[in-house]
Amino acid sequence: MKITVVGAGAVGASCAEYIAIKNFASEVVLLDIKEGFAEGKAMDLMQTATLNGFDTKITGVTSDYTATAGSDICVITSGIPRKPGMTREELIGINAGIVQNVSAALIEQSPETILVVVSNPMDTMTYLAHKVTGLPKNRIIGMGGALDSARFKYRLAEALEAPSSDIDGMVIGGHSDTGMIPLTRLATRASVPVSEFLSAERLEEVREATKVGGATLTKLLGTSAWYAPGAAVSTLVQSIACDQKKMMPCSTLLSGEYGLNDICIGVPVILGRNGIEKIVELNLDEKEKAHLIESAEGVRKTNDLLG
Repeated sequence: MKITVVGAGAVGASCAEYIAIKNFASEVVLLDIKEGFAEGKAMDLMQTATLNGFDTKITGVTSDYTATAGSDICVITSGIPRKPGMTREELIGINAGIVQNVSAALIEQSPETILVVVSNPMDTMTYLAHKVTGLPKNRIIGMGGALDSARFKYRLAEALEAPSSDIDGMVIGGHSDTGMIPLTRLATRASVPVSEFLSAERLEEVREATKVGGATLTKLLGTSAWYAPGAAVSTLVQSIACDQKKMMPCSTLLSGEYGLNDICIGVPVILGRNGIEKIVELNLDEKEKAHLIESAEGVRKTNDLLG
């Protein structure tokens, strides 16, 4: 199993590290446009192999897509963060160009690959990958819901003063502060609804803290998070590579599911060797349905900026 990660920054390097440590891939190729950067990250990571007990080979390359040939799964983390004075349109324009070029280069070398998009704005970049590559919808996956759900479960465990292993919960919708929908109604502690333990007011606090999870970390760190995003990507990739059939929310192209068409947004899917093997339609209540429609409208507005 060969996996490529494009972008050797903090998120990309964390993806490569967690994938290697889990020891399910034979090779991870780390690619970056900065001369020597991916090579250095790969060398540093390989020097932990005997310490962390993994046999995965990690190779770093500078803009050499031939080294990615035959990749089963390709993860795209490349792109730039929004800088002071930069408009949203400018950010999307730059990252759209990057994702478009990277996708084309990866597919040229690995025509049967499965693409995992991490670059922001993630739902829009996933939608763009569908439009420019023409790959079947099951082979393009946006990583956002798995991360948002992990942050949701962290906040629930914190509120409940419970071990994280007791907690189950899911976030659907767009991967943004205003778009995500933490499903507090369906969240559980050891199969018991969390509403049995927490008041409606406390659950609302958890929901709001989850929605600003990324912004909270950016404020504290001065940059985007990387440990949890890298771990989320590795879990998603492992479910595909090992055909685990795990269910997790991912940004996927909808064709009538949830009453939505021609949009990529986070909903639960089953992930196996063929990528997205099934879209799971939850029985949402009216309030949750309204939130999902509102979230989809926000994603469409961002998609419109691609033009």
